[in-house]
Amino acid sequence: MIILSIDSQTLIITIVGWLVVFIALVLLIMVFNNIPRLMKVKVKVKTKPTDNGQVYPGQSGARYMSGDETAAIALALHLYFEEQHDEESNVITIKQIQRRYSPWSSKIYGVRNFPKN
Repeated sequence: MIILSIDSQTLIITIVGWLVVFIALVLLIMVFNNIPRLMKVKVKVKTKPTDNGQVYPGQSGARYMSGDETAAIALALHLYFEEQHDEESNVITIKQIQRRYSPWSSKIYGVRNFPKN
């Protein structure tokens, strides 16, 4: 016969541990379920249009960028990110090396080859 010796402290520690784990799991579920809502929050940036800048119709304060400005920014970013990489020759060479026979790497001397008596 097995006698279980569970005192009150052991029971309290067990219950508190389980409660902490389940509360943490419920909080994590709530956070993960609300991440899409948090991602949809739009941050409004107030900008003042300059003298030569145009404003989109229906949006006050948003500056219109012409195609030339957008192309210049895109080209500058492209050139900046291309400079970060080293130039490579793009040539791949594979040299085939023949190695000497070594009985240490031979498959015929494997573990399962038992000697015959």
